[in-house]
Order: sequence, then C-alpha cells, then structure tokens
Amino acid sequence: MNYFIFGGSGFIGTHLINLLKAQKPDSSIYNLDIIENTHNGNSIFVNCDVRKKINIKIPVSEKDVVFNFAAVHITPGHPDFEYFETNILGAENVIEFCEKNGVEKVVFTSSIAPYGASEEMKTETTIPMPNTPYGISKIVAEKIHLAWQNKKENVRQLTIVRPGVVFGKGENGNFTRLYFGIKDGKFLYPGRKDTIKACIYVKELVCFMLFRLNENQRNVEIYNCAYFPAFTIEQIAETMMKVTNSKRHIPKIPGFVLKAIATIVGSLGGKKLGIHPDRVKKLMISTNISGEKLANSCYQFHYSFEDALKDWYQDNDNQYLQ
Repeated sequence: MNYFIFGGSGFIGTHLINLLKAQKPDSSIYNLDIIENTHNGNSIFVNCDVRKKINIKIPVSEKDVVFNFAAVHITPGHPDFEYFETNILGAENVIEFCEKNGVEKVVFTSSIAPYGASEEMKTETTIPMPNTPYGISKIVAEKIHLAWQNKKENVRQLTIVRPGVVFGKGENGNFTRLYFGIKDGKFLYPGRKDTIKACIYVKELVCFMLFRLNENQRNVEIYNCAYFPAFTIEQIAETMMKVTNSKRHIPKIPGFVLKAIATIVGSLGGKKLGIHPDRVKKLMISTNISGEKLANSCYQFHYSFEDALKDWYQDNDNQYLQ
C-alpha cells in the first residue's frame, strides 16, 4: 500500500508524512504539491498543481490511499476567487485522479468554516451555512468527494475531517500568534474571556486519520476533530502560560476598542504583524464545534490538551511555541 498526499508540504501534511514513515516504513509516500518541503526527506516529492489535470507517471493501485489536503485556507489573506479555484477545482481534479486509478480510500481535510460563524454548538449533523468564500468552497469540495463515494458506496471509504484550530510545531497560525501575543504582553481579551475555541493537536489529528483508515469502514464518515468539551480562550491562554512557565496578567478590553486599534494599526502595515480587524473579529466569535462524536468513538487520544502543549513546547526545545 502506498500513500499519495496532495498538499503534503503543508503543516498537516508534514506531520502525516512523519507518522506514516514511522508506522509504514515499507510503503512509498508521495508528496504531491507545488512547493517541496526540503526539511522533510521522508517522502517522494512530485510537483503537482491540483488546479490542473493530474497526470503523474507513478503506478497507482486500488489498495493505495489518497489524502487531499491541498487548499487555500488562510483567512483573511486571499482574493475570493483563489479559494474557489484551488479548493473546488482542486477537489474535482483529485477525485478524477482517484476515479482513473481505481483508488478506494480517500481522506479529505475539510474545515469548520462550512458551519458558518455563530455561537451555537455545531455537530456533524448541523446544516452547513457557510458565510465566507473559504467556507463555501469547502462545503462544495465535500460534496465532490461525497459524489465520488456514492458511485460505489459499498466499496469506497471516505473520511472527511472538520478540524477545529489545529496547533503544533510548524503551525505559525492562531496558537502561535496567541503565544507570542501573551509572551510580548500584546494579547488582550477582546470583550470576553469565554469565547469557545475548539481545537486539536496536529499529531492527534493525523493519528486519528490513520486510525479511521485502519478500521476499513467502506462508507462515508464525517468527524468534527476537536477536544471535547471545547476550551474557552481563557482556558487556552492559562494552560499555555502554565506549560511555558509564563506569568502574565491578561486584561480585558472592550471589543470595539480593540477592533478600532486593529483598524488603525492595520492601515499602517499591521497585517504583516498579525494585527488585522478581521482577526480580531474572528477572535471574538466562538468556534463552537462539538467533538463528542470523536470522543465517543473507539479512538483513544494520545494527548490531553495540556500534554499536547507540553509536547509542542518540547519539540521547540522548551524555548517557545511555533
């Protein structure tokens, strides 16, 4: 069995490749991406742009597995059309590749963005109501994968994961910004401390993916991937400070004041510093997805939330979280 990872040079793909190399040393692991991850020699790099028809000269069998991680996902950060071009056209081309080569197992990394922004808890049965180009593109991509599985529903295995905030080494995203904001005394609670931020450790996420593959359930599985119950921003910040031996008082500031500051700083180049009104707005809205289905499955977590942060800190020689 060989593994084909579209978008394997990214954050999640890199961790998956490391795990596959450790658990499946006799398998070939192909990283199909437009950028080669020169720091990861555990895979065979194949230059591949999913926005175009996929024609690679590598034998593929029905026993091989495809992971589709290829996506434009940073928000804010891209013109609207780029989310649709990569995420929808890319899904079509990856699925065409699977059809052509008789692939029977696919793992697709979706997002919680299709649920839309609101305070209500979302389960896997919640009706998607995306309100961003990214969220719309992801729910359409899900439907493309679902249509593929439906053609041979008793033969094909499709696992769709909708992760909360994914954190870990190499993230350089929300948790990294939070850590350095706390460390540098620049993070303030925007009007509230009880904002729910569902999250999952990247090593846990890729372990769960392989676990579901090994279950060989020839059907469709959709899982919200997050700790259950989800944590508040205050719980996350406090645990982060505990693990990194930091002591900071984090004041609370009215949300409209923080957004005004971000608007002013953003106009002066704050986006490059991670200070942006849209980011402040996202911080004020809960990402309240339920990980109960995952918690009630037979999967056994390897890391508690605190253990995950400790492991990440150790991966950076106990110096920082990045």
